[in-house]
Amino acid sequence: MTNQVNSPAGQRPGADESANKGTNGANGANGDVKTELSGTKEVRRLDRVIIRFAGDSGDGMQLTGDRFTSETASFGNDLSTLPNFPAEIRAPAGTLPGVSSFQLHFADHDILTPGDAPNVLVAMNPAALKANIADVPRGAEIIVNTDEFTKRAMAKVGYEASPLEDGSLDGYRVHEVPLTTLTVEALKEFDVGRKDAGRSKNMFALGLLSWMYNRPTEQTEHFLRTKFAKKPQVAQANIAAFRAGWNFGETTEDFAVSYEVAPATTAFPPGTYRNISGNLALSYGLIAASQQADLPLFLGSYPITPASDVLHELSRHKNFGVRTFQAEDEIAGIGAALGAAFGGALGVTTTSGPGVALKSETIGLAVSLELPLLIVDIQRGGPSTGLPTKTEQADLLQAMFGRNGEAPVPIVAPSTPADCFTAAIEAARIALTYRTPVFLLSDGYLANGSEPWRVPETDDLPDLRVRFAQEPNHVLADGTEVFWPYKRDPHTLARPWAVPGTPGLEHRVGGIEKQDGTGNISYDPANHDLMVRTRQAKIDGVDVPDVEVDDPDSADGETKVLVLGWGSTYGPITAAVRRLRKDGQRIAQAHLRHLNPFPGNLGAVLRRYDKVVIPEMNLGQLATLVRAKYLIDAHSYTQVNGMPFKAEQLATALKEASND
Repeated sequence: MTNQVNSPAGQRPGADESANKGTNGANGANGDVKTELSGTKEVRRLDRVIIRFAGDSGDGMQLTGDRFTSETASFGNDLSTLPNFPAEIRAPAGTLPGVSSFQLHFADHDILTPGDAPNVLVAMNPAALKANIADVPRGAEIIVNTDEFTKRAMAKVGYEASPLEDGSLDGYRVHEVPLTTLTVEALKEFDVGRKDAGRSKNMFALGLLSWMYNRPTEQTEHFLRTKFAKKPQVAQANIAAFRAGWNFGETTEDFAVSYEVAPATTAFPPGTYRNISGNLALSYGLIAASQQADLPLFLGSYPITPASDVLHELSRHKNFGVRTFQAEDEIAGIGAALGAAFGGALGVTTTSGPGVALKSETIGLAVSLELPLLIVDIQRGGPSTGLPTKTEQADLLQAMFGRNGEAPVPIVAPSTPADCFTAAIEAARIALTYRTPVFLLSDGYLANGSEPWRVPETDDLPDLRVRFAQEPNHVLADGTEVFWPYKRDPHTLARPWAVPGTPGLEHRVGGIEKQDGTGNISYDPANHDLMVRTRQAKIDGVDVPDVEVDDPDSADGETKVLVLGWGSTYGPITAAVRRLRKDGQRIAQAHLRHLNPFPGNLGAVLRRYDKVVIPEMNLGQLATLVRAKYLIDAHSYTQVNGMPFKAEQLATALKEASND
């Protein structure tokens, strides 16, 4: 989906993230702008809304949220999403561990996070209500599917009495809607049983919410017709349920108010935008990099959550010279990718933390062979299998040091879902320029989350073309011309890249140490010392831009606190910093894309401030590296609960740090 709207992409300075600037009222969002009447219904105009759909993992909450997101993106709102689902393919129905949810924050201005707390909760069963009610502020709206609130279902999650009757929901605006019954009634003309008809209740809920927030509906109906093109009756049944939900909102007295959130048409430059997830943006970035390098793209991968979507997406693009190989295991996947790099392709392997552990020996081999290879690590909760569907940033030290011997590897980390596109191109630039494997550290929050992305012009993308070795590059004492595979570029220290089969450029590759220049096997201690130091110097010399500091008060030198982040903490940190500045706090912010090597000016930046605070979704891994390298007493603020930081939570922590 593309549309001409003004929407954000990548790291986005600008308007304030207005979360919690007022109180959450029954209108379902903060900051009413205008109220008017449309027929017999009241229409309230808002600047932002946070909606969470929640139900069993089989209730279609991810699909419902995705469709509402697409409707919202086509309307032109800025948005940010947070899917949250169990690790099991079909978790136990009606249980707290089996709850799946999808949160969407959309606004008429620049926003950075999926929001701290939902203004509207759609709870498809008692488990969904109990699992999410703690996040819902008083005054918010709750829509419950009363058909599922049976004694048995409530007892399964520990409700001794019905929460719809015991007063525990006093203070919320509760809409009791028999979603299943209404859906079955809407589909009675179709030849489907009650159970099958009831499965479309998520489409009824989607229709109701689409009416409540005046979302366009054409794309959802087109999506359903396309998805079920081979089963037209199923398509028509889902469309009927969707329309019934819309009509229910239009006609029932319980929903006397609908809401409008205007498109974000003033904060961002014009262009062609589309809604995009982090994994999709990353896939497109890899394809763009291969096109800009004029190299075929080869992906060797083994499916693993949350990285599998990259394999699925790249497999659809053979027309761009992409070849995907679903290997029998992680080791085979990276081995094939490294072999493709030796053969002259842009080699990529995708995985998560457990897969990185299995790939570590081959990553070390790639360091020794000095071939370009991208290792895409979509981080998740660990250790071991850990929390497969939850997010974490705890693989930084693994990427930095998780190999035997001295095996340095550059590390690049995107900051938002849309930024995954740019980060993938940057990782490819480094790999191709310096002939080295490169880590690209995304995470589950970025991979599954989505936001508007401005589609770049191809002329704005960097030229990544490389020159393969074509002829001998060294003259022996007797005048003989030979090819030395480890004779380096004096500026980048990169060795030549010779495609196998090039006449006269035959050379040996393997895991045993190479002799400087010739590439022959060498056990000489002095040569090993030279090669280790040279490989380290090559990585230390990678050209990365200086880190930029957002410090409005830098001129007067009065800012004492710097917040330093990396990866997906960009949105929550920036939202928190904006809140503090609105309250008069002086606070600076910097965000790292390059984690190895660090930007050349990072040390000087850190020393300008009395206190450096580093929020991370781990136990302080970047803080450990910063303390070791720069002897800075960096303060960690950490979280490892499988969820991203909340802006309010970070703002409170940063305020306390500023006042210490």
